[in-house]
Amino acid sequence: MSNFTGHFKTITAHKLRVMKYCFKVGLYKQGLLHDMSKYAPVEFCAGVRYYQGDRSPNEMERLEKGYSAAWLHHKGRNRHHLEYWIDYDPRLDFKMSGMEMPVNYVVEMFCDRIAACQIYQKDKYTDASPWNYYVKSLDHYVIHPKTQALLEKMLLMLRDEGEEKTIAYIRREILKNCR
Repeated sequence: MSNFTGHFKTITAHKLRVMKYCFKVGLYKQGLLHDMSKYAPVEFCAGVRYYQGDRSPNEMERLEKGYSAAWLHHKGRNRHHLEYWIDYDPRLDFKMSGMEMPVNYVVEMFCDRIAACQIYQKDKYTDASPWNYYVKSLDHYVIHPKTQALLEKMLLMLRDEGEEKTIAYIRREILKNCR
């Protein structure tokens, strides 16, 4: 399989998987529009060039160039990424800080993490996978405490109580005022 085909299949499978989870929790518009920027030339061409199939091509672009133009483009256009919400906080003497994310985007980020782990880990995926991936990167996140608490609540519930209970809880409790 060519890098073009492999990358296209990977990002499309991921997008469809996130859409499935967004639909399950009631975020229909976000599910439909999720990660559309991955098909833009700056992201898609880098994805083809650095495609490996078992992790994000942005990592390889970053290793080669010292930055990832694809990632900078992507995180600046997709509100479900915590990096989209980093800004200078006037309450903290204009220090770079994570701004509080709207709940619907935190839920989309949760769906995104499940789908990414499922796509890359394939049959090794468990309900603990998104939590384990999150914990590995936690030391360098710039994230608002309320956003972090909500994301962790969902990831831990998924890990400890399973997908079905977590999705039902998100629909019933977390998103009850967002629709």
